[in-house]
Amino acid sequence: MSTQIHTLQTISLRKEYPGTIALNDVSVSFDGGQIHALIGKNGAGKSTLVRIIAGATRPTSGSVVVDGVEVALESPRDALQRGIVAVHQELSLVPELSVAENILLGRLPKKPGFSGSIVDWKNVYVRAEQILSDLGVPLDVRARAGTLGVAQQQSVEIAKAMSYQPSILILDEPTSALAQQETDRLFELLRVLKKRGVVLLYITHRLQELREIADTITALRNGSLVGTIEAREATPSKIVQMMFGEIVQSVRPADLVAPTKPFAEVRSFTRRGSFEDVSFTIYRGEILGIAGLLGPGRTELLRAMFGADPIDSGEFIIEGQSVRPSSPGQMKDLGVVLTPENRKDQGLVQILSTRINACLASLSRISSSGFLTRRREQAIVERNIRELDISVANAEAPIAFLSGGNQQKVVVGKWLNTQPRLVLLDEPTRGIDVQAKQQMFQIIWEMSKRGISCIVVSSELEELLDICHRILIMRQGRIVSSVRPEEISLETLFAVCMKEDV
Repeated sequence: MSTQIHTLQTISLRKEYPGTIALNDVSVSFDGGQIHALIGKNGAGKSTLVRIIAGATRPTSGSVVVDGVEVALESPRDALQRGIVAVHQELSLVPELSVAENILLGRLPKKPGFSGSIVDWKNVYVRAEQILSDLGVPLDVRARAGTLGVAQQQSVEIAKAMSYQPSILILDEPTSALAQQETDRLFELLRVLKKRGVVLLYITHRLQELREIADTITALRNGSLVGTIEAREATPSKIVQMMFGEIVQSVRPADLVAPTKPFAEVRSFTRRGSFEDVSFTIYRGEILGIAGLLGPGRTELLRAMFGADPIDSGEFIIEGQSVRPSSPGQMKDLGVVLTPENRKDQGLVQILSTRINACLASLSRISSSGFLTRRREQAIVERNIRELDISVANAEAPIAFLSGGNQQKVVVGKWLNTQPRLVLLDEPTRGIDVQAKQQMFQIIWEMSKRGISCIVVSSELEELLDICHRILIMRQGRIVSSVRPEEISLETLFAVCMKEDV
């Protein structure tokens, strides 16, 4: 029995929003049996194109053609019925449900002979375990999804997509939270699907992945199609040129000297099951990186410093004052703030406007006698937009309309409005494009120059080498080493993160 080679085509797709054109007459074809990378900077139109193909957004004009037939995609259900499945960058699991329930959500098998009303839980768990086994993902299918880390949740999202046996699979930044081993397993799976004739549309900002996994590369810029090239012909400079035209590379400022005045000290921080006996000093204006592979306790440490999670023992000394972090409100008043790894759910309120999100953390500062005025709020958000170079057509529209990079800048701006002294940045460049990363580096450097201390957790080790004064290495919940970027290579840093002996 021959494998069916599926096809996907868009014809003159256009999507208009008030004040902006998100897609401008995009016509492009994707054949099955190939992995098609879709690239472009934040705001280029990639997510809009994906949402239209997945039935989540209706185009202003144009059409989608699947296997030679024009289809009307009024909803994601319509897309699923056509075999179109999308795994979006922002996670959409139900935290209170189990891994198995999330994978088979809306399709839980029922016991025969009970009028289809009794769930066959044994079958639910068996099917979910089989799907995860095929992916090579070792997860407890009975575990509550909300207890999983971001990388594990991403794996569940992919497993859920695969449970539909798609003919068209769209992956939006699927590896942004995955360790290398998990990424390798995903790539193996995509190659299997490729042989089955599935149309694979792969969105990534990790340009180093393109040669490894893609057959073709299609670029969007400012809502328009730039073109498609064969991956084997794509040099790094060609890819960047397609995405951005000309781009200015940020260079670490020459006057970014290592600070010497201590600001705060973490002493013997312990949270059982997450990290143990963590101690270090951070200096005023220092950019301190924390490196490590996924799961060593880095995120949990930042959350504990911010008072979001309790510690079992230890103390936090800020300018000589001993503090036991008990709540984010307490720490914000002391000048300690956190930009979380999951900006969608923990850093922003997606249905609220950019203006309101920018002001949420500083309401007490900008109110007068307990009253807020639109004029004060507008002044705050206009300053954020100007100083952080936030690209926003309408600050009154829901922040969900902004690209990932611009949303991240709003999160940082929200906390800068509180006049912080220590900013904890958890994966600040996750899921944002090359240009937005360069802008984020500049923002962090400017904070350092203003005397604001920063602790940066990042899985992108080369970024820590580029931006930090000093890097701590965490492994299995402990600080195992401290290095300076100018004294260590990327290869050695990776090796230290991996094992005891280098």
